[in-house]
Amino acid sequence: MADTQTRKRRGGGRAGAAARRGSAVIDQMPWNPPINTDKPTEPLDQGGIEAIHEGAMRILEEIGIEFYNEEALGILKEAGCTINGDNVRMGRDFVMEMVAKAPSKFTITPRNPDKTIEVGGKTLLFGNVSSPPNYWDLEIGTKVAGNREMCRNLLKLTQYFNCIHFAGGYPVEPVDIHASVRHLDVLYDKLTLTDKAMHAYSLGKERVEDVMEMVRIAGGHSHEEFEATPRMYTNINSTSPLKHDHPMIDGCLRLARRGQAIVVTPFTLAGAMAPVTMAGAVAQSLAEALCAIALFQYVRPGIPCVIGTFTSNVDMKSGAPAFGTPEYMRSTQMTGQMARYYGLPMRSSGVCAANVPDGQAVWETSNSLWAAVQSGTNMVYHAAGWLEGGLIASPEKFIMDCEILQQIQRYMQPEITATGPDEIALDAIKAVGNDGHFFGIQHTQDRYSTAFYQPFLSDWKNYEGWDVAGGIWTAERAHHMFKEIVTSFEPPPIDDGIREELEDFVARRKAEGGAPTDF
Repeated sequence: MADTQTRKRRGGGRAGAAARRGSAVIDQMPWNPPINTDKPTEPLDQGGIEAIHEGAMRILEEIGIEFYNEEALGILKEAGCTINGDNVRMGRDFVMEMVAKAPSKFTITPRNPDKTIEVGGKTLLFGNVSSPPNYWDLEIGTKVAGNREMCRNLLKLTQYFNCIHFAGGYPVEPVDIHASVRHLDVLYDKLTLTDKAMHAYSLGKERVEDVMEMVRIAGGHSHEEFEATPRMYTNINSTSPLKHDHPMIDGCLRLARRGQAIVVTPFTLAGAMAPVTMAGAVAQSLAEALCAIALFQYVRPGIPCVIGTFTSNVDMKSGAPAFGTPEYMRSTQMTGQMARYYGLPMRSSGVCAANVPDGQAVWETSNSLWAAVQSGTNMVYHAAGWLEGGLIASPEKFIMDCEILQQIQRYMQPEITATGPDEIALDAIKAVGNDGHFFGIQHTQDRYSTAFYQPFLSDWKNYEGWDVAGGIWTAERAHHMFKEIVTSFEPPPIDDGIREELEDFVARRKAEGGAPTDF
């Protein structure tokens, strides 16, 4: 684009100032993706790692994976894999050679370079809830189908909270927009209401190609600039057990050829789509992920790939998915060990099975999020706003989860565990002696405003103080905060010319019919 640099310089104004200032509704922590300073929890010994690896390799060699994509079958045949109809068997030497080509870390640069994220290493990134078809908030009081306004409001929360580092899929599915053009409207909303790293659904070539073009336009990039570094990503799920469908593989091949990042996340529920044992479920999950990563590395060596885990269990009484369970936590930690074994960044999720933002929602989500920390996860999907096993998005739950995410961010700050003379504080201890207190001494006064985490949602008053203030429960406080945030929200700056180009692209693609559907 001839005026790329001009466009990048223009814009700002009130929205830009607001973004730099931070929150007007709450005093939140700054944008600062945490670095996981803890050693990972590793439940597997070396023998366990080798056993699970051996299981995954034997699945690929002896059982095979179904690939319902003719292009992928042709590529894998060329690579020397054994093809029998749709079934692909691949040797471990080929798999390990291909997987070794994937980088252990990489960056994704969105339209706002200040929101560039590093995926891999010790960086811990949080994303918004993605893809629920339904919505719940306190004002409505029941589960309802998602619409564009609800989706836009959740995107505003995605942008508003500094502890959300990437914009996942649709935070709620806006079913009031026809499926053929839904991706156009939602991506326009995402690119104008947020400036964080973008996601594309790999659901047919039109959707993937449209999203890549919209992300390119929003960044003011030439085609060469867009393809020079990852500027967006996709996530695909295998169809467990042991299958990859056509559109998801097609979308990843398109993204890979243009240098964009790919997350492969099998959805293996132990006892239903995977063995009831967690080791068997993890081995199957690894096989389903590694075969796809091997394909993408063969097509474009070095393309950024992330191995995802969504291994949990079902309720054996009802068959319903369960999340945040002890088994979920252990499978996440086990997969973290295996991701490091393969030298790949890892994705997990902040999930629960609760239907409303209650105590169950908090403890299951906390278990999921701390499992992400313990496993060395790099990308945490659905970190804020997820309910009912992914069938409901809730703004109250989104805000409640962000309180947990901020606490994790604070937990990772190295000053908490600093051990210099000021931190050991012998002079302060000597000054107080045996019968004083530390409230009024200078050492405390110099540090009181930053010494401890300050919550934006938790209420630390005693019962009487809380009762006098109205006795407002956590979800109610979150609901009031949600209303204030969306009412006062100011979108991040975007150049007028880029906005017009996005609008023109959306209008043209709608006139062309968007993406084909079966209804």
